[in-house]
Amino acid sequence: MRELVRTNDMVLVSAVVALLDGAEIQHMVLDQNMSVLDGSLGILPWRIVVPEDRLSTARRLLEDAGLGHELRPDAGKA
Repeated sequence: MRELVRTNDMVLVSAVVALLDGAEIQHMVLDQNMSVLDGSLGILPWRIVVPEDRLSTARRLLEDAGLGHELRPDAGKA
């Protein structure tokens, strides 16, 4: 799995997950339960990861949706 997006913006997480679901791209949202540690302040970002073989498709999907600026800059590198 490779990291696609890292954010503490829950609206962005919802939008990215909806796009990935719509494109049938498997994904996982990591660190959701870390909010217990930061007191639900949103300090610790959530990470959205996708399988490596779907990374370029997922990146293109987010770029086409106008969310390219949210992509991890190192997500496309091995």
